Amino acid sequence: MTGLNEIIYTFSTEEQKNFIQFLEKKNRRSDTKNVQLFKLILQNELTSDEITQKIYKKKNKDALYALRKRLYQSIIDFTANHSLEDESSIDMQIIKYILASRIYLTKDQYKVAYKILNKAEIVADEHQLYPLLNEIYHTKIQYAYKNPRIDLALLIQKFKKNQQLHDLDEELNIAYAKIRRAIKSVSHKGMIVDFQELVERVFEEHQININEVISFKSLYQLITIVSISAFATKDYYKIESFILSTYALLKEHKSKEKQSFYHIHVLFAIANTLFRNKKFNDSMYYLELMHEAMLSKRKKHYANFRLKYHLLFGLNQNYSGKQEEAIVIFENFVQKNHPDINSQLDIYLGLIMCYFQQGEYKKAMNIFSKFYHTDKWYIEKVGKEWTIKKNLIEILLHLELNSLDLFESRLLSFKRSYYQYLKNIGQERAIQYLSFVEEYYKAPENITTKAFKEKVTNSFEWIGVHQEDIFVMSFYAWLKNKMEGKSLYKTTLDLVRS
Repeated sequence: MTGLNEIIYTFSTEEQKNFIQFLEKKNRRSDTKNVQLFKLILQNELTSDEITQKIYKKKNKDALYALRKRLYQSIIDFTANHSLEDESSIDMQIIKYILASRIYLTKDQYKVAYKILNKAEIVADEHQLYPLLNEIYHTKIQYAYKNPRIDLALLIQKFKKNQQLHDLDEELNIAYAKIRRAIKSVSHKGMIVDFQELVERVFEEHQININEVISFKSLYQLITIVSISAFATKDYYKIESFILSTYALLKEHKSKEKQSFYHIHVLFAIANTLFRNKKFNDSMYYLELMHEAMLSKRKKHYANFRLKYHLLFGLNQNYSGKQEEAIVIFENFVQKNHPDINSQLDIYLGLIMCYFQQGEYKKAMNIFSKFYHTDKWYIEKVGKEWTIKKNLIEILLHLELNSLDLFESRLLSFKRSYYQYLKNIGQERAIQYLSFVEEYYKAPENITTKAFKEKVTNSFEWIGVHQEDIFVMSFYAWLKNKMEGKSLYKTTLDLVRS
């Protein structure tokens, strides 16, 4: 059953326990094998054939398929039931108020009905639940003729204002979808897009004024759009002030506890922005807030964000001078499968980087051997930029390991595959960088000369340490290390801290 294993891997310890209890209550026969199958999949150690043998003591693919299908349906039922149980009591209470008021209205109990609707309106307005407010106002207006004390003009005015806010929420949701789709084209297909122009055009097309965005979800989407903009332009410095001021609104938002999933996303975006701006202590502060939010609500969202959290935690440790701690963090996730493929691959790359900076090239190559898919696969899964970064590290690794035939082969392949793309997106300095790497390969004795150092200095245009991308600086550190003959890790830290 497609996706069954991936869904099971996302279950927290608490959810695993609750699901097994759910199955045991549901099972009418003692020989039902769904609990056994669930536990075997969770262990992630056996193939399908081995699982079949374990459960049925013989090959029986049809029986296993049917069992997986039943387990999949049970997971859907469990998830739906669990979601209803966890559904915000505020939403459910307001819905109950609306339903009860409508029953009383049909029975001509107008005073009681409007008293209930007033209570529902106060709560819905406090939590900016626009769809529910729409239902409340709709009901109030429908029966206003029965209640002479109702200020119909004021009611209509509130209804229209709520509609505007609801429409703004919906328009931002559409804009968010369009921008995310465009970014996927940029990242995964290598398309060239002026991101700033795209955002401005989409916002204008949908008449979105960011100063009017006030719902929690919309603020989250706004922060996400801005974060993606920084990712696309490699300029996190420009968005830091905006993202922190927007979060100040979210911190005071009535729906913060209810929207814990979005809240964790936002905290990660802030921590990542601060990391990319080399503010490691500040980044760690927001990571701690993120971790607290992950542990809340009985770790409901912990499994979803576990890799993202540890990835960023490890990167902060590495660039704060605590590389050994970073390596331990990354190594803990090397052998574990997780549906968050992006973070899993980023952790692999992070560990390779740490080993590389330590001069542990064979260890780095051992991890690199896990990248057995084609570039096309990686571009589709995690994007072109990640794939380029992976290939650059591989080229440097082969050079350090003196695997010169592989170095030449990978370098030639990289030129054919990515040089034109790098030119199209204005990243000629990556091409220039590789030309210096090639010069070092051909004549390593020249790299320490004054002429070579001046050539390098005059070839790169830096945009300032605060704005310069931390990973670009890390690649440059390798070249600087070769010119100066110091420790690569120390050279990297000196560059980042300069």
